[in-house]
Amino acid sequence: MNYKMSVREFIENSKSGGIDYRDFIQRFFEQLKKINKKYDYLIAIAEPEIENPDENLFGLPVSVKDNICTKGLPSTAGSKILENYVPIFDATAVDRIKKQNGAIVGKTTMDEFGFGTFSTNCAYGIPKNPYDRRRSCGGSSGGAAGLTAATDFPHAALAESTGGSISCPASFCGVVGLTPTYGLVSRYGLIDYANSLDKIGCIGKTVWDVAFLLSIIAGHDDMDSTSLNEKPTDYTKNMEKKPKKIEIGIPKEYFKNIDERVEKVVWHAIKKIEKHGFEYEMISLPHTKHALSSYYIIACAEASTNLAKFCGLRYGLHEKLEGNFNEYFSDVRSHGFGMEAKRRIMLGTFARMAGYRNKYYLKALKVRTLIINEFKRAFKKFDCLMAPTMPITAPKFSEIKKLSPIENYRLDVLTVPANLAGIPHLSIPCGFVNGLPVGLHILGDYLREEKILRIGNEVEKILKVRKT
Repeated sequence: MNYKMSVREFIENSKSGGIDYRDFIQRFFEQLKKINKKYDYLIAIAEPEIENPDENLFGLPVSVKDNICTKGLPSTAGSKILENYVPIFDATAVDRIKKQNGAIVGKTTMDEFGFGTFSTNCAYGIPKNPYDRRRSCGGSSGGAAGLTAATDFPHAALAESTGGSISCPASFCGVVGLTPTYGLVSRYGLIDYANSLDKIGCIGKTVWDVAFLLSIIAGHDDMDSTSLNEKPTDYTKNMEKKPKKIEIGIPKEYFKNIDERVEKVVWHAIKKIEKHGFEYEMISLPHTKHALSSYYIIACAEASTNLAKFCGLRYGLHEKLEGNFNEYFSDVRSHGFGMEAKRRIMLGTFARMAGYRNKYYLKALKVRTLIINEFKRAFKKFDCLMAPTMPITAPKFSEIKKLSPIENYRLDVLTVPANLAGIPHLSIPCGFVNGLPVGLHILGDYLREEKILRIGNEVEKILKVRKT
């Protein structure tokens, strides 16, 4: 049987008994191993023990980003300091997938603890873009997006975003990435980067795929103190209902200092959907220019606190017990953390020091509030905002090596504001530049996932972007 089908077709065929699951999963893993050998998308592969799944997910293959805990599978967050860590429990999102008969097939490559835009800061391999192996998949969920794009079998990916780690790789790899409202999906079992920013989300080939996976993982969880009191929702239920009059805000600041070719593709997409009843208006979000600096101060400050627990005593990397605690602690962390992790720990520690906390950290929090209020005002008038997902297409690894840390950070300029505010956002393919995909970002108001998914589904049908 030909298993080259969408997630939706897989679920429908499974319901009608049209899938020989044993044959399907065997052939899926044959392809998975070939793809991984070529592109380095997985840190660990685990063949699930599901014989004949008979409901809900029907054994749908789901990959999990390596900073989300999986019982019995290595969960390293892409870092050498956790190379021997195998959790004895599942993260809530993983547990919900398993209970609905999803098949966890492996842990995807990522930047160490999520520190990066190109997935080049991983201790276990660098994922290659399926459109061009010389180019980046984006980060930090590069393995999740790359695998989703490369496999033609039904598959969905569980990913995570702090400042754009779902949208960026989705854009670079030509797939769909959904980052939900902060707190909608439980963070229990997530290896933290920045607690007030981390969000578990989904990557799939289509808008329906991510809506389907979100329906499984969303909802309140008593194990997470930041979990919103929201009941599980079927986000696919009303997706096919064509939205009525849709008013879109286009932030002019999101088109500054971006690749002209990317700008052209995005505007072509906006003009195309305008012909199908969408209306747009240019708006200004002036505090956007402060989002990047605010984000990196807050994120690094929280990261430096979170990573203090990795000291070589409880789990992960161990060294020979010599010297006093400070000497041992420094030795383990020097060997265990990569260069970018060390850089962000130092930046964050500096921002939290006495005398600098008020000057930097608290000021960054105030800027964050201004950005949140700016989005709230915009959503009183518009159903959603649209902009390019990334200012460029996937760069070559040779180009990335030439970038300074500041130049790296600047490339997050379009994804950081939505993540800083904690609003839901969806990246969908909208065209190509020289054969490389370009993403269209759809930003929505808090807990309006259903709305942006319906809009995204309609835009997807209008644009009909397919892998070249």
